[in-house]
Amino acid sequence: MGPREQIQSLQARMSASIIGQERVVERLVIALLCNGNVLVEGLPGLAKTRAIKSMATNMDADFKRIQFTPDLLPSDVTGTEVYHQTDGHGEFRFEPGPIFANLVLADEINRAPAKVQAALLEAMEERQVTVAGTSHKLPPLFMVMATQNPVEQEGTYPLPEAQMDRFIIHVNIEYPTVEDEVGVIKLVREEEAAALEESDDTGAQHAKPSADLIPQQAVFDARREIAKVTVSDAIERYIADLIYATRTPEVYSDELRRWIDVGASPRASLALDRASRAHAWLHGRDYVDPQDVQAMVHDVLRHRLSLSYAAVGKGVSPDQVTDEIVAHVALT
Repeated sequence: MGPREQIQSLQARMSASIIGQERVVERLVIALLCNGNVLVEGLPGLAKTRAIKSMATNMDADFKRIQFTPDLLPSDVTGTEVYHQTDGHGEFRFEPGPIFANLVLADEINRAPAKVQAALLEAMEERQVTVAGTSHKLPPLFMVMATQNPVEQEGTYPLPEAQMDRFIIHVNIEYPTVEDEVGVIKLVREEEAAALEESDDTGAQHAKPSADLIPQQAVFDARREIAKVTVSDAIERYIADLIYATRTPEVYSDELRRWIDVGASPRASLALDRASRAHAWLHGRDYVDPQDVQAMVHDVLRHRLSLSYAAVGKGVSPDQVTDEIVAHVALT
């Protein structure tokens, strides 16, 4: 199979284990193809962790989960220098933390204090970790997938803007339909029965053969093809105009002027370009059209817009603001 077929196979396997969340699965795959990090937000029990674990289960990649708690230390994430003594000779050696994996699940990231959240900044942006003055490179295939609960405020630490901007997209998970929820019940029941049958007398689970896993090389090959996806001058200007509209909302409408306090940074333009190209490639095209841009602009801007008190007070969401921007910015 070629890179596109392998990536589509990964997407299909994930969708089979996460019923009713095809859009979320597609966004996770796009973030992987863009070599970016993704923030997944949703109420408890909506398969945020399951979605991320499903990607790791179906790939030939190392996976680590970090449960963020208020007592977590930065060294619990990055690793630390440990003193080793052998035959009378002692030395400090670096013991890598869980961040040194291909796919890292930062579960409930907003439950850890700012110092621990900051420990992720260098890893997410520079793809390296510096401990005791020495920099340690992360694996070539690396992605942080963070989850957070939007309704819990007690015992949480809101992510700073600097770290939010390092997520290429912000994905919301909604409640499934009744039909999908029936499918979820049946799926979990079947998985529990299969797990009991496959386990041996010691209760150990049989590992999935490596031949059945999607190799890391498929992701690298896909990224090379995505880099060749054509973006016309008109589409480039459309992307820039959409992001620039968040900085000059008064030019477009009184609603946008009242709703937006701070617009998106140039990282948003770069993220929208990368995500649009990945979206086009995933749908079998070697060029980006306006529908690709519009399909990804909400995920790119959702966590990058700072709304005014007036907007928050009226219950205006970032998605509503983005809808208004898309409605007013024309493709020239």
